[in-house]
Amino acid sequence: MATSLPHPAWRKRIPWALWAVLILILGSVLARWLYGSDKRVFLPGETTVGHHQIEMKCDACHSPGGGVRNDACFKCHGDAMQKAHDSHPEKKFTDPRNADLLSSLDARACATCHQEHREQWVHPMGLTLPPDYCARCHQDIAKDRPSHQGMGFETCATAGCHNFHDNSGIYEDFLAQHLQEPAMLPRRDVPVRFISEWMKTRGETIRALTAENADAPPTPPTDPHILSEWQNDAHALAGVNCTDCHGKTWQAKPTGESCRRCHENETRGFLQGRHGMRLDVGLSPMKVEWAKIPMKADAAHRELTCISCHGAHEFDTKKAAVEACLQCHDDAHTRDYPDSPHHRAWVAEMSGRDSAGTGVSCATCHMPRRMNGKDSSGWTWVEHNQNATLRPNEKMLRPVCLNCHGMEFSLDALADSALIHNNFRGRPHRHVESLDMVLKRVRDYAEAREKNL
Repeated sequence: MATSLPHPAWRKRIPWALWAVLILILGSVLARWLYGSDKRVFLPGETTVGHHQIEMKCDACHSPGGGVRNDACFKCHGDAMQKAHDSHPEKKFTDPRNADLLSSLDARACATCHQEHREQWVHPMGLTLPPDYCARCHQDIAKDRPSHQGMGFETCATAGCHNFHDNSGIYEDFLAQHLQEPAMLPRRDVPVRFISEWMKTRGETIRALTAENADAPPTPPTDPHILSEWQNDAHALAGVNCTDCHGKTWQAKPTGESCRRCHENETRGFLQGRHGMRLDVGLSPMKVEWAKIPMKADAAHRELTCISCHGAHEFDTKKAAVEACLQCHDDAHTRDYPDSPHHRAWVAEMSGRDSAGTGVSCATCHMPRRMNGKDSSGWTWVEHNQNATLRPNEKMLRPVCLNCHGMEFSLDALADSALIHNNFRGRPHRHVESLDMVLKRVRDYAEAREKNL
């Protein structure tokens, strides 16, 4: 009877080797799919318009255990919170005397109210808020304030009265101070935008540069067209030479850090806003096609960096204020801008028919001027975080609307969604009732004071 010979050792290892190869192949395919393709299939729900750009950078918000860290929120929103006159600060809830409040609303954690991936909680301005968060602590508000009788808690933040964190734009004393102003103020006072104008107010001059002054290296020779663009742009006119951006050790394509050396405020705002927040967490630049609002199809593949709006060498701030916005945005508010009174004012300023600062560009409202100082000794810089005046939109009141309009008209306009939709063509058809309440209180106080005299 023949006996079978033992299989060689290499033949026994073949199945295991094949399995190992198969596992490696499948693992690499899966890894590629997970990390190289659309990972949104793993999201528990839709991400808001304010965060969807960074939704693939999970650790920007989440700790390894999955929870949302407060410090992650403050990394992006800390500046705004520091400037806010917070009516519900964290210390209010950490005070042992208010321990009972925590059972109703643990406001020590941002994620208590602002939970992502909860599409049903998203408000028109992109915030996520549970609809009953005010009611948890203020069920008996009508007993303390009879004027609030019959008002639903869903109106707290929509009637022009209350914001959970910051009421600095609409607190009662401020509203009373500006009651019954005309719709259009007799003066229009938008801060001066150009450093040359600011320097004139200080009696200083700047030495504009020309192509002959360019300090770019001789090799390779600089394109004459680039030199021509540069010598007529804001940088050359302000005395900024080639190596100020490209560096003494020549860098052919400067990064945003080159801009930051001179434009710290603008860069910080850009990285906090929807245009630049991906760069801030280490992702690739935002592409127009990823936006959740209507955009023009031919702009779909454009990436958003500093030079997307300002150009590489032709830094035309006037072009960036309007044309750069219109080349990408395609929502109704944007499409109606060319037919709006704001645009007519802009054309009048640009044509010289009206004085500087009287026109209203896209940037005038959505990237308002800020003074770096409390008087004319500081320079004007532009807030590049276009979200800074949109959460909620009455934050636009002080830095934007009140430059030209009365307070009541402005608040009513900001509360009228149809008027916003058509880019403020016409007068508001909504009225913020809290203004009447303030007016009544002012009159009642005046009458009571008169009786006691």
